[in-house]
This record gives sequence, C-alpha cells and structure tokens, in this order.
Amino acid sequence: MKISEDVVRHVAHLARLAVSEEDVHSLAPQLSNIIEYAEQLQRVDMTGVDPTSHPFPLENVLRSDEPKLGLPREVILANAPDDDGEQIRVPAVLEG
Repeated sequence: MKISEDVVRHVAHLARLAVSEEDVHSLAPQLSNIIEYAEQLQRVDMTGVDPTSHPFPLENVLRSDEPKLGLPREVILANAPDDDGEQIRVPAVLEG
C-alpha cells in the first residue's frame, strides 16, 4: 500500500500536527516502506508456531514462600528509641 502525500497531510490534520511540506515529502515514502514491511510480515507462514509472550522460557528464580519465626520481641524493642515493654512508642499523629 502506497501512502500518498495527501494521506500524510490528512492524518497530520486529524492529529493536529503541524507538518511542513518538506516533512510531508519525506514522510510519505518512509510511511509507505513501513506499511510495506508490515504487509510482508503478514505473509509469513506461521502454521505450527505456538504463540508466545516471551522468546525464551521463563522460570521463577525466587525461593518458595515459607513461613519462619520472626525475631523475639525483646530484640526488636532493644533497637526502638522508645517502648513501653510491649510495643514501640511513637509520637501521636492525630490529635484528640
């Protein structure tokens, strides 16, 4: 399919793009080449080729999620700047 200069002007107008005449002359053949290449790709025989979302097989490299015991409360509270023996004390955020 050949893209004419009129088509380039029309699409530029629809997209509200300011395209100079010099750009129209250079864009028309470039866009025609792009469309021609896309048409060429459409003619490729893809029978027997499975659709893929990635060219290589992917596998999860992360470890499995397994529950483990956390740190004892005393160790955590030892690093807190202020605590009441059970919880970490923080400044009030909301008044009232």
